[in-house]
Amino acid sequence: MTKPTPEPRKGMPSPRLDEATFRRRFLARYVDPAFEPLQAELSRIADAAWDAYDNSRKSPHTQKAGADFHDPNYDLAVDWLRAKADLDAAQARHDDRDGPCRVLIVNASSRSEHTCPGEMSKSFRLAELAREVFEADGITVETLDLSRLASEFGRAIHPCKACFSTAAPLCHWPCSCYPNYSLGQVDDWMNEIYPLWVEAHGVMIITPVNWYQVSSPLKLMMDRLVCADGGNPDPTLTHGKHANEAKAVELAGWDYPKHLKGRVFSVVVHGDVEGAENVRRSLSDWLRFMDLVPAGVNAELDRYIGYWQPYATNHEALDADQAIQEEVRNAARTLAEAAHANHAGTLLMAGRALKPPRQK
Repeated sequence: MTKPTPEPRKGMPSPRLDEATFRRRFLARYVDPAFEPLQAELSRIADAAWDAYDNSRKSPHTQKAGADFHDPNYDLAVDWLRAKADLDAAQARHDDRDGPCRVLIVNASSRSEHTCPGEMSKSFRLAELAREVFEADGITVETLDLSRLASEFGRAIHPCKACFSTAAPLCHWPCSCYPNYSLGQVDDWMNEIYPLWVEAHGVMIITPVNWYQVSSPLKLMMDRLVCADGGNPDPTLTHGKHANEAKAVELAGWDYPKHLKGRVFSVVVHGDVEGAENVRRSLSDWLRFMDLVPAGVNAELDRYIGYWQPYATNHEALDADQAIQEEVRNAARTLAEAAHANHAGTLLMAGRALKPPRQK
């Protein structure tokens, strides 16, 4: 018997702005003197932005979903349909046995010589060591450099809105929460990042320890990958973001599809003082929960570089630590071996056909 659908809980204070506050915030980004001759034009642009905000035009450009969806007449955002097409193409590349073996390296440090820190990160250097191993093994490599969130104009990963916690089908694959034009939540990077994960046969994450946790750029990406673990590939099932419909769909029976299952992974965590082992474990647990597969014992690594030494000499500490450099190469070699087997369909993954008795 289908459970009764509970009503969504309400009661939080409204985040809506009045027009004066909205305009002040909107125009705050144009304080450079170069904009002073354009005040009249900016005022008209602010008027248009207020109209979009006041009328909540999240997705101003839509088209009919079409025959591939549950409700072909529902108006889907053009941005989402484009993102879905990119995912489908990435999945085809992943499934092509005649195509190259692919590995995604994630540099999770926010440090970059191109902005305030003024120096490259150790994570980037370790990622370069891994890339050399993969390329020498004939693997096609993509490096996702998350430091660009802090150093490149127009790069953002907006926070997860936790739709999944209302009901799994409300979380769409790929994420449909962004862009939200009425709120100015644009330039979201995730629609470019999702296909990198989908096409990969192996993923290697290299991160520093930041206050006993992964780096903030990595955590943003991790949260936005929740849609890969049980997310709904058909937004017309919920007619967009209708919480009541999503709850009813989940309670009627939801299979929580694992959109990244079967990729193999490697995790490299480095720290200065504390926390490396716990961060490595949390990352590995997260990846396993999404049904990614550990590449092997040597592919999971946590180490300290310049332990209790001055931060000013941390690169020199890495220069001197030839052992960790070789351990990172060995992690890459292990992942390469597993990724080749995964690509060829020969990777032994015992128990993969078993259906878990509890999905969530």
